[in-house]
Amino acid sequence: MTHDHDLVLRPSEAQTEAALNPPPGRNGGDLVVETLSGLGATTVFGLPGQHALGMFDALRRSALRYVGLRVENNAGFAADAYGRITGEAAPLLLSTGPGALTSLAALQEAAAASAPVLAISSQVPTAGLGGGRHGYLHELPDQQASFRGVVKSVHTVRTQSQIPSAIAAAWESALTAPHGPVWVEIPQDVLLAETRLPVVTAMDATPEEVVPRPELTAVAADLLSRAERPAIIAGGGVVRSDASGKLRALAEKLRAPVVTTFGGKGAFPWEHPLSLQSWLEDRHTTDFLEDADVLLVVGSGLGELSSNYHTFKPRGRVVQIEADLGKLESNHPALGIHADARLALQALFETVEERTDPTAEDRVRTVLSKVSERIAAQELTLEQDVLASVRRALPDDSPSFWDMTILAYWAWSAFDPRRSNTMHSAQGAGGLGYGFPAALGAAAADPSRPALAVSGDGGALYSIAELATAKQYDLNVTWLIVDDGGYGILREYMTDTFGQATATELARPDYVALSESFGVPAVRTTPETLEEDLSKALAAPGPSVVLLPAVLRMFAPTHLGD
Repeated sequence: MTHDHDLVLRPSEAQTEAALNPPPGRNGGDLVVETLSGLGATTVFGLPGQHALGMFDALRRSALRYVGLRVENNAGFAADAYGRITGEAAPLLLSTGPGALTSLAALQEAAAASAPVLAISSQVPTAGLGGGRHGYLHELPDQQASFRGVVKSVHTVRTQSQIPSAIAAAWESALTAPHGPVWVEIPQDVLLAETRLPVVTAMDATPEEVVPRPELTAVAADLLSRAERPAIIAGGGVVRSDASGKLRALAEKLRAPVVTTFGGKGAFPWEHPLSLQSWLEDRHTTDFLEDADVLLVVGSGLGELSSNYHTFKPRGRVVQIEADLGKLESNHPALGIHADARLALQALFETVEERTDPTAEDRVRTVLSKVSERIAAQELTLEQDVLASVRRALPDDSPSFWDMTILAYWAWSAFDPRRSNTMHSAQGAGGLGYGFPAALGAAAADPSRPALAVSGDGGALYSIAELATAKQYDLNVTWLIVDDGGYGILREYMTDTFGQATATELARPDYVALSESFGVPAVRTTPETLEEDLSKALAAPGPSVVLLPAVLRMFAPTHLGD
C-alpha cells in the first residue's frame, strides 16, 4: 500500500545530469537569484554594497530585471508599491549595516500597510556573527535585532545549503495574510564562495489561507441579518485580498452603508448610494457609525486615523474581521473573526438574510450633506479645486502614490480613486518621502499606464535623487510637487498649537531647473492650469515633473471638540 507521504518526485535524466554537473562560476549569490526566479519573482529592487556584491554579480547571470535606486529607503518604498500593485513579494537586495539600516523606515511603512517586501541583506563574514566584535566593515553586534520589531519574520543564513529554504520560508511569510515585509540576511563569505550545489529550480512556498471559523461567521451573519441599522467600515484588508466585489454584494444584500478607511480607498464605489465615502475625520460620520446597532469592520484595526483619533466609541455590537491576529479587538470589544477578508466576506454573503431598509440611502445622503456643508463653511475652494483638477487629469486606471503632505491629507478623505488598489499613501507609518519612489515601483510593475506621485516640497527633497532612477529606466511616472516653502502641515500644527511655527521653513531648489538637469521634463503650473499641465505630463511617455507653487490649508478637525 502506497501512502501520499511515500511518494517521491523522481528527476528526469536531464534534471539528474544538470544536478550532477552544475554550470561553473556560480557562487552563493547565484543560489539567491535562482531561488527568487524559482519562486516566480521577475523584478528586484535594491542598491549594491561591498558585502552584497555576490548577489549583484549573480544578477547578470539571471533573467531577473534589476531596478536600482539611489537610496536604500527609496528602494524599499519602490518594492513596497510593487508588492501592493502586484500582490507578489517584491525582492529588495541590500548591503550590510548602513545600507540595511537605511531601509528601516520603508520597511516600517510596508509593515503598517501590509505590503509584501522580501528584503535580503548581506551580513559580515560568518566568523563575525554573534556579536564577536571583530571589527569588520559595517559590523553590528546583532544586525537582525534592528529589524525584528519591524518585519514579520527574520531569517539568518549560515551556509549555502540553507539559502533556498530560508528564502522560500521568508517568501511564504511575506505572502501569508496579512502580507508584510520579511528579512533574510546572508554573510558575505557565503555569498562569495563558489558553489557546486545544483541550480535551484522551482520552489514551493504557497502561503496558507487564513480561513474564518464557521461558528463565528454564523453568529456574525445572524447579528447582521437581524440588525436595524447595520453599517460597514472597510479597511485596507479588503483591497489587499481583492474582495471589493464581495464587499459590495454583501453591503447591497444587507442594505448597509459603507465607509472606507484611508488605507481602504477604492474598496467600495465612491458614488454608490450606500457609500459614506472616506470622511472618517468628520464627526458626522463618526456619529453615524456610533449609532449603528451592528457594525461590521473588515480589514481594519480601527487605529488612530480610522477612529477619528480614537474619539469613535461604538454603542452597538461590533463584528471585526482581521487577518492580523494582534489587531483583533485591539481597540474595541468585538466578535473577532481571524480571517482573510475575502474568505470571510464570502462566508457572510452566503449566510446572511437579505434585508430591506428604504431609509438607508437617505441616511447616507444626509451624512454626506452635513459633511459637505461643514467643509463649504470653511472657504477652502483652492484646496478643493486643486484636488478636483488632479482627479480630472488622472486616468481612472492609473495608480497614485501620495506622500505625507496637505494635499494627500485632503485626498484621504475627499479623493475618489474610482478603482480598487489604485490609491496608496504613506499613512500607515507616516514617514516622508514615500510618493515618488513608490510610484517608480508601480511603474516598474506595470509600464502600460502612467503612475502619479504627489509630494510636498519637504517630502520631495527626501527622494529628489530618484529623478536619476526615473530617467535611467525611463519609468512612466509624473511627479506633482506642491511647493509651499516648508513642512506645510507641521507649520499649520505648530501655529495652531503654539501661535507660531519653528523649524518648518525650507530653502529649496528650482525644481523645474533641477528636474531638467536630470533630463526629466518639468513645468511650473498654477491652480488654474494644473489640470491641463498634469494631463499633458501624464499622457507623455516617461518621467515628468509638474511643480505647483501653492500654500494649501487643511479643513478643521472634529476630534478636538468645539
